[in-house]
Amino acid sequence: MPPLSVKSFAKINLGLLITGKREDGYHTLETIFAPINWYDVIEFSDSGVISMSCSNVTLPIDDNNLCIRAAKALQQFAGISRGVTMKLHKQVPFGAGLGGGSSDAATVLRVLNDLWQVNASSSDLHALAVALGADVPYFLEIKGLAYAKGIGDDLDDLGFTLPYYVITVFPEEHISTVWAYKNFYRRFDRQLPDLKASVSALCLSGHKDVLPVFENDFEPAVFDQFPAVRQVKSTLLDAGSLFASLSGSGSAVFGLFEREDEAAAAMKLLPQAYRVSLTPPGFSMEQYTAMA
Repeated sequence: MPPLSVKSFAKINLGLLITGKREDGYHTLETIFAPINWYDVIEFSDSGVISMSCSNVTLPIDDNNLCIRAAKALQQFAGISRGVTMKLHKQVPFGAGLGGGSSDAATVLRVLNDLWQVNASSSDLHALAVALGADVPYFLEIKGLAYAKGIGDDLDDLGFTLPYYVITVFPEEHISTVWAYKNFYRRFDRQLPDLKASVSALCLSGHKDVLPVFENDFEPAVFDQFPAVRQVKSTLLDAGSLFASLSGSGSAVFGLFEREDEAAAAMKLLPQAYRVSLTPPGFSMEQYTAMA
């Protein structure tokens, strides 16, 4: 088999409400996942063993990497001895709240299910994905916007996309998800807005007045600890963004723009050292995108 190169897209969270904490220590939440045009590339080649390399030498390439864990989980599920060599071209920042590692794991599950001819059912793949991480099922199963609850794995495919240009900015701060969950300011007793109805009103009916509903409960603590992240949001809003917010547990911040020229102008106001992505309106992930 010639090497197969596949794009692995990232996401933002349009609103993220932490709703409680379970007895097992996991927090429950509600959020809207939206895909963005920022991606890693994974190259798959036949091999007798499971192994990988990575363009970012600071990332592990052993069982601590979700790509390796995903491949081994599928191998064990199928009861086969086939291997694969994976080359991860890491472009999505990590510690950014963009789900890059989860997306990579989902891509490995999906591609190897085909290449190894495992033919696992969608429910079996979902179970493998949940065991790898709460965000992995989204990347495995849905192309556009999704409403998620529980620990993030209870998904509702909304069947539509964002009608805005999305600027996503990584302000060169890596924020640990563990730190974020230890330090966010709890508001479990508040009345929750209806994220699903609000995103439908925004995307299908153009009701921009619902945008303030999409709060991120990690944002206040992250902004207090990382002022450079707060400044990115201020820059985007000052540049004309309809809405700007932290994504996930950060440190990435995104802004929504109605016009491409406004988005392009906003990008020029950001520090040159920051990595930035621009996603067009109506963007959705292909099931997986093979590259020439």
